[in-house]
Amino acid sequence: MIGASNKEGSVGYKLLNNLIGVGFKGFVYPVNPFSPSVQGLTAYPSVKKIPWHVDLAIIATPAHIVPQVVEECGEAGVKGIIIVSSGFGEAGLNGKALEEQVLKLKNEYDMRIIGPNCLGIMHPSIKLNATFAYKMAKPGNIAFVSQSGALCASVLDWASQANVGFSYFVSVGSMLDVDFADLIDYFGADPETRSIVLFIESIRNARKFMSAARRFAGTKPIIVIKAGRTLEGMKAAASHTGAIIGEDAIYDAAFKRVGIIRVEGISDLFNCAGILAMQPIPKGPRLLIITNAGGPGVMATDFLVSKGGKLAFLSDETRRLLDEVLPSYWSKSNPVDVCEDATAERFRRVFDICFNEKNADGFLVIYTPIGAASPSETAEILVEASKGVERPILTSWLGEEDVREARGILQRNGIPTYSTPEEAISTFMYMYQYARNLELLYETPRELPVSMSIDKQRLMGLIEKAFNEERELLTELESKEFLRAYGIPTVETYLARSPEEAASIASRIGYPVVMKIISPQVAHKTDVDGVILNINSESNVKRCFKELIERVRRRDSSIRIDGVSVQPMVKKDGFELIIGSKKDSLFGSVIIFGAGGIGVELFNDISIGFPPLNQILAKRMMEQTKIYKILLSGYRGRPPANTALLEEILVRFSQMIIDFPQIKEVDINPIVVDDREAVVLDARIIIDKECLLGEIKPYEHLAIRPYPTKYVKKITLKDGGPVLIRPIKPEDEPLINDLFNTFSEETMRFRFFRLIKDISHEMLASYCNIDYSREVSLVAEESENNSNRIIGMARLVVEPDGERGEIAIVVGDPWQNLGLGTQLLDHIIDVGKDLNLKTIFGEILAENTKMIHLCYKRGFKIEQIDEESYLASLDLA
Repeated sequence: MIGASNKEGSVGYKLLNNLIGVGFKGFVYPVNPFSPSVQGLTAYPSVKKIPWHVDLAIIATPAHIVPQVVEECGEAGVKGIIIVSSGFGEAGLNGKALEEQVLKLKNEYDMRIIGPNCLGIMHPSIKLNATFAYKMAKPGNIAFVSQSGALCASVLDWASQANVGFSYFVSVGSMLDVDFADLIDYFGADPETRSIVLFIESIRNARKFMSAARRFAGTKPIIVIKAGRTLEGMKAAASHTGAIIGEDAIYDAAFKRVGIIRVEGISDLFNCAGILAMQPIPKGPRLLIITNAGGPGVMATDFLVSKGGKLAFLSDETRRLLDEVLPSYWSKSNPVDVCEDATAERFRRVFDICFNEKNADGFLVIYTPIGAASPSETAEILVEASKGVERPILTSWLGEEDVREARGILQRNGIPTYSTPEEAISTFMYMYQYARNLELLYETPRELPVSMSIDKQRLMGLIEKAFNEERELLTELESKEFLRAYGIPTVETYLARSPEEAASIASRIGYPVVMKIISPQVAHKTDVDGVILNINSESNVKRCFKELIERVRRRDSSIRIDGVSVQPMVKKDGFELIIGSKKDSLFGSVIIFGAGGIGVELFNDISIGFPPLNQILAKRMMEQTKIYKILLSGYRGRPPANTALLEEILVRFSQMIIDFPQIKEVDINPIVVDDREAVVLDARIIIDKECLLGEIKPYEHLAIRPYPTKYVKKITLKDGGPVLIRPIKPEDEPLINDLFNTFSEETMRFRFFRLIKDISHEMLASYCNIDYSREVSLVAEESENNSNRIIGMARLVVEPDGERGEIAIVVGDPWQNLGLGTQLLDHIIDVGKDLNLKTIFGEILAENTKMIHLCYKRGFKIEQIDEESYLASLDLA
């Protein structure tokens, strides 16, 4: 404890007092160069003078001394540091310089640092309180991480009253080194932790955060409060897309994409964390409410519907059974009102009937302390009735003193209880959102026919031309050329530089036509009155050409005009939509979809997604908008839109954004879609000049790493058969299932160390739907009679430190002994080198002599783990 103090009330005093005052069994060494003892313990003038090895150094000194202290820690072999001191990046340029010194030392001595400007950490199960907070957290299974030290203190106070415990309690402060992603990785693998709770003000590395969250969200719920939901401070944008996307909306989309639950209040954080650790996840939003008071049931229904939930429909069988046990005047519907005079036996019989209702995804029991059944007796009956129910059960025992004992009974038996029905319903809907987020992570997309041969060099020429002409805005014609190259249909558009040329074009393409001003300085043509519709004669075309130029000149005589575009007047009775992209400073390029036309900013009916998109992700993006319901059902005589075509267009658009980091913003507004086809009427692309001035790292503009096409390779087997080795993709799930069906028991055991009888969708999805930043799975694909099959696969999973990776290889029985295993191993070694891994390793059963021999030939070090298995490792550095 560096900066330990005898001065009561000081940070150094509180820290040391907490370290030694709550029962921590480890050794604590105070460091203070000005005092031989601190709080009764021998003090040392420097960490280097401590004669024993130190695992963790907690620094609470003035900021300007911290770099010197960190260097002394490095020289003493300390690997873990917590800096609670403030006065760094938040204090201006001098503080930023101190941060840079500390970072340099951290890298030099290979240390990890939490802070600066933080409260510290707690590990309640070992009674470690390395904070200057006034309370110690209770032991539990929730890992809490916060950027705000002040909030930590409030949460500790709240948790103490609510009897909430923690596996770890971490204040990360300025996150100079250790950040949210590092801690998600750590707690994701920690057996003490069942759920992870985060209070986020900002994220520094979007790809790292999303990658870590995606890896563990399916096994340990991650619940987040993100500060700052308002649109204040949005900068003026050159496109509709830029104007309607706020920072908070992008965070929201990011959380959904990786399976995180976002909540609004502190109580919601811990309500969700607690229930997800002890109750099943609902498969849908249908709630069955059981109550002994009509009023609370009605209020609960209103709140459920307002949150997007649904009342479960009671089947005829359930109503018939309830008729036998309830008075004739019972509600006959959901909520099920057992009536005020309900006895304990009536409650028991109603619970038994309702918990068998197949139409319900979850249950809420609302109890008011009236009638014949006491609160505690009813709680005990519910506990007994809930056994074996595989859907979530939530409760609200209304009142305080009269129901306190009953609430304790429910909590001790793993049934969550809430002071109000609204609180219970909010938690149920958060659970449902979590289930939806996980479904999105593991849903199998449909293969789309979007393979494209793109002349990227020609398109890059359009960008470079604009850059050389000192313009950021591609012309409408250039923008549409980009879209057509990716198979996105656009209305044919031509540039006219004179009235006569415009008339000639109009005669060729046919009347009526639309004419629009073309200027590199005009992003929104309607803003300068630069669009004229439905022009139906040669004389009118010539007149409108001159009129458009005069209109723009009247607004601003300095605007450069390159001419006028002429295109057919499309009279589709379809739906006007917007598709766009914006490059965010943190998350990189994001994609939007929604209701388009001139009212796009007014209605703001949009959703946000992250490239790369596949068919399912595109569909889920569309489903989040209000207009999607109209697209599905049609409107006022219009038939439903071709949503499958829209999914394909979004996937194609996503690929364009992936391929060109030089694109800053895109507006396709409107794209008109009907029941058969879609066509882009107007489009604009804004280029990112900074990308053209410096070197661009591959996919630096993306928060999620796209499909790694560079690992695609053609090989030939010993029998002469051609095989394609390529990275796996989510659409491969049916083919991987077929591969598993070719495994003998021996092959299955050699690969998985056990026999797997039933391969679930979740297991298959975990192999196919992967994060290419952390995992690369290669499949060997054979084509025959216009159909493909996967005959083998190799998997490389990168460990969180980014230095080691675990490999595994399997070949289907019909294709063994053809050299495929060797080729897969060689290719996965090359992938490991490309990822800059230092070591790859794999565990091999002792019986699997062929694999042991193959690894030995490739230079792996073979070490025996036990009688049944060996560890093969290969240094790549």
